[in-house]
Amino acid sequence: MSIETPPTAKKVPSERVHHGDTVVDDYAWLMAKDDPETIAHLEAENAYTQHTTAHLKPLQETIFQEIKGRTLETDLSVPTRKGDWWYYSRTEEGKQYGIQCRVPADGETPPDLKADESLPGEQILLDGNELAGDSDFFAIGTSAVSPDGTLLAYSVNFTGDERFTLKVKNLVTGETLPDEIPGIFYGGAWAADGSTFFYTTVDEAWRPDKVHRHVIGTPAADDVLVYEETDERFWIGIGLTRSERYLVLSAGSKITSEVRILEADDPTGEFRVVRPRKTGVEYGIDHAGDRFLILHNRNAENFEVATAPIEDPGTWTPLVEHREDTRLLDVEAFASHIVVHFRRDGLTGIRVLPTEGGTDRDALLAAAYEIPFPEPIYDVAPSGNPEFVTGRLRLGYASMITPPSVYDFDLRSRELILLKRRPVLGGYDPDDYEQFREWATASDGTRVPISIAVKKGTERPAPTVLYGYGSYEISIDPSFSVARLSLLDRGFVFAIAHVRGGGEMGRRWYEDGKFQHKKNTFTDFVACAEHLKATGWSSSVVARGGSAGGLLMGAVANLAPELFAGVVAEVPFVDPLTSILDPSLPLTVIEWDEWGDPLHNPDVYHYMKSYSPYENVSGQVYPPILAITSLNDTRVLYHEPAKWVARLREVAKGGPFLLKTEMGAGHGGRSGRYDSWREEAFTLSWILDTSKVTQ
Repeated sequence: MSIETPPTAKKVPSERVHHGDTVVDDYAWLMAKDDPETIAHLEAENAYTQHTTAHLKPLQETIFQEIKGRTLETDLSVPTRKGDWWYYSRTEEGKQYGIQCRVPADGETPPDLKADESLPGEQILLDGNELAGDSDFFAIGTSAVSPDGTLLAYSVNFTGDERFTLKVKNLVTGETLPDEIPGIFYGGAWAADGSTFFYTTVDEAWRPDKVHRHVIGTPAADDVLVYEETDERFWIGIGLTRSERYLVLSAGSKITSEVRILEADDPTGEFRVVRPRKTGVEYGIDHAGDRFLILHNRNAENFEVATAPIEDPGTWTPLVEHREDTRLLDVEAFASHIVVHFRRDGLTGIRVLPTEGGTDRDALLAAAYEIPFPEPIYDVAPSGNPEFVTGRLRLGYASMITPPSVYDFDLRSRELILLKRRPVLGGYDPDDYEQFREWATASDGTRVPISIAVKKGTERPAPTVLYGYGSYEISIDPSFSVARLSLLDRGFVFAIAHVRGGGEMGRRWYEDGKFQHKKNTFTDFVACAEHLKATGWSSSVVARGGSAGGLLMGAVANLAPELFAGVVAEVPFVDPLTSILDPSLPLTVIEWDEWGDPLHNPDVYHYMKSYSPYENVSGQVYPPILAITSLNDTRVLYHEPAKWVARLREVAKGGPFLLKTEMGAGHGGRSGRYDSWREEAFTLSWILDTSKVTQ
């Protein structure tokens, strides 16, 4: 096959019947990952994509150098106090991965670190570059220091399939201990004794379903199975409260939670249930001295905060009550205050409830206050607060024009102290850019927010990238991107469509974009694109989204292809019906609480079939489409975009339709920062070329 012509996937009819409906899938054979023909087809697609985009190599290199040139390559994070140490990470010029470090602590004020110098007493915990070696992919799944600061439990992965190997490092001697446990999931938690570590493993469907207890220095074969979740809809996780008093074992589906707790100084004891699971009730827990704090949605769609006695954690008394205009996201307990992270009017915020004046409800609410922020569009969240006893609250802050910033909020003076703003080299000045909030009107009259960033002086209408996601109540908040500057400086508008199915406007916003309301996600995005054109913002629109946002991309390409100059779909969930019908595939049963169960419910089946991108490719004219995927992705399997592109080539007009598969990566793409910059430069150069912007 010539690389100058698009690969033609062979057609091998495969028939399935569900609810009286017969479907013939000619490209189901691509699901055979180990079949040499599958690999050959993916490699042929890569060769064709490389050939088709060869003229963009100089532009790709230019954009890569722009990203690199704006990034302070030798840098470090703001240190975080935990016990007797300040913890932070370094990056060094020319190295792909970060380096985790610590120095002895003294006081609450972070030490003055210099990126190119080591402080006296600096200790390297993990050097990702040494651990990665020559591997094409590398990721750390957990990194947890024992309560006494002497041991580090960490896990590594070299393929992108998100199965990690747990190791333990003695931080006093620097040696790696013999303990080694393969096949574990993310996360883990230490018991108070500093010699017992709890971790999770997954089942064949990639669902974390078991919690194990490991005693340092003993064989992994002797590890004790602490808990097994048999309901296939539920994931589990294990953590430690900030107070380090309780281990927390959480089980949750998309719509239901159940939490178990155990005193951290009794690692061989029995976990006790906080409140038995009830379908539709979600809750989480934190320890606050003589009581627990419970964030829950029982009779509270946007959640409320309750308190519960230590001896009876299932009895909940309201503290911060439900509000229809405010979605409570998290509650965090400290010795002298409670912090509530919330969302209102599409923006995040922080509310502080001081406890020094008393812990009864009236006293707490009377003393409560919200932290103000100056920009009209921003994103803020508590970040890096491991100490229970502290006079400061660490916050992460960013906007579409303000680089990621780290603040300490002084709880006594109520002063925001800027500790660090990520440097952007090359003369970046936020005052050269603007951000706006627009509102589109959906077909049912719903107002949909759009966040917009543009360089001042950009002539409008301008070429536009419109980004969207819209699933799992995940919010795409206004954030900063160094790579995005390569678009804005070339006269682009960048916009985020905050469509239903996400969480930007509260729990109802999410509910109105899932199950039998899923099409609202797609029509909202179309309405946003139409609004940007009608109001003079956009001369052309390239749509971009990934994962479930890739489903959005495939759906709007079918729904309104004439609106878009191009579509970028990254690790796209474009064959959802096939995947959600197969309970043997990773995550399928869990996903029934998000999309519905088409295997057993004919109404769900026919509704999903009516919007599935793969099922609904037609003979209309489509814009150019770039699909990017990874062979080892365990969340959205590579064959979905491979089949989609094959069907587009067979049925549709227009294009071209390109498929690029990372043959050694997972859901997040390439792991090294330089590799990821090159991948982004590739995508941005395609967007520029597709938008007829060539400089």
